[in-house]
Amino acid sequence: MTFRASVSILALISMLGAAGVSAQTPAKSDPRADIASKIPGTRADQLKQSPIPGMYELVQGTDFAYVSADGKYAIAGDLYDIGSSNNLTEERRRDARIKLVSDMPEAQMLIFGPKSPKYTITVFTDIDCSYCRRLHSQIAEYNRLGIRVRYMFFPRSGPDTESWAKAEEVWCAPDRNDALTHAKLGEKVKNPKTCATPIERHYSLGLKLGVQGTPAIVLGDGELLPGFVPPSALVNHLRTTKQASVDKVAQGR
Repeated sequence: MTFRASVSILALISMLGAAGVSAQTPAKSDPRADIASKIPGTRADQLKQSPIPGMYELVQGTDFAYVSADGKYAIAGDLYDIGSSNNLTEERRRDARIKLVSDMPEAQMLIFGPKSPKYTITVFTDIDCSYCRRLHSQIAEYNRLGIRVRYMFFPRSGPDTESWAKAEEVWCAPDRNDALTHAKLGEKVKNPKTCATPIERHYSLGLKLGVQGTPAIVLGDGELLPGFVPPSALVNHLRTTKQASVDKVAQGR
């Protein structure tokens, strides 16, 4: 777990609560009721039984912690299965990323893809990020290798900044894909217009996923790759992870 994630979940456990969400009072028969009542802003349905007897898993976005059944202790960190060396928390974190990304309609993304893609990735991008520009300069090669790229905007400077305004101009352009390509080359969108955009929703989703820089690449299995990955290296990684998934299913795990 990153330092940022640890701080986030520990803040939740202390007094900040989950973005001000009010606690709910579940049925008395639910053993999570007492725990939730001790953690401000926590709902019982955010607590799941963990692989460790007597410990519950507390989930907030893609941040995870483990809370004792008496609600007295919490551990912020990743849980490993010693026998298999599997990072159980990362597996759950990937599931959470898949769910969060799937909640965003593709109609609210910019998509560059071949006719018959083999893989689909979701990329959080910033128009003014040099490595984002490098990635986009090779978009034809990603597509040639069968990789479908779905873009969402994550202006690192935040709202009400030049990078944010550029993202809005691209979204409101008649041909968004073409406008993005020109913007990545440092060109201005011609005759920019205003319209309703999903930029704020993109940015909020990126924060929930733990995006700290761009490009941030979310794979189909929920893995998050921070930074630029060349087309050939990315497709090799995708092939490897796909085969690993097949092997895992074959082994009944």
